[in-house]
Amino acid sequence: MLTQFSGGEGRHTLKDYIDIPGVYPVGRLDRDSEGLLLLTDDGALAHRLTDPRFAHPRTYWVQVEGTPDGEALGRLAAGVEIQGIRTRPATAVAIAEPDLPERPVPIRVRKSIPTSWIALTLTEGRNRQVRRMTAAVGYATLRLVRVAIGALSLGDLAPGRWRELSERELRLITSKPSRSHIGRF
Repeated sequence: MLTQFSGGEGRHTLKDYIDIPGVYPVGRLDRDSEGLLLLTDDGALAHRLTDPRFAHPRTYWVQVEGTPDGEALGRLAAGVEIQGIRTRPATAVAIAEPDLPERPVPIRVRKSIPTSWIALTLTEGRNRQVRRMTAAVGYATLRLVRVAIGALSLGDLAPGRWRELSERELRLITSKPSRSHIGRF
């Protein structure tokens, strides 16, 4: 699905799942990615979370083809050059395979090449950045799941579901009341 409310041109969009007037997504997930998406009616909050000047962290679990060594993880952490521009420093660590729901569309699997998982936390959000970063260090991204935006985490929210943020969660990300929700898409 497309993580937008309009312009699906025959594909599913957020409007097929969410009937809350006046909210819009903060950031996007590309068609091949999944995970946490924040929906809000607070333009200032959306700006704080997406403008690179605020360096707001976003954490992804990334399944890659192969097993990145310490050098590859170090290069991801230091920043790599993609499209002629060096990425900001990030956090990149190997993790055990997370317990995730099956994907409706399976990932590519090659029996002769193992896969592994890394947790990657970025403070910028360029187009297809995670996929381009892992490719730059020699590891193709197979599955990409955004699990956190700042202090907000996906937790056990099921795919295709959403919920309102708690008062505590709202206080963590904003100083004023807003209609904000997180969903998993």
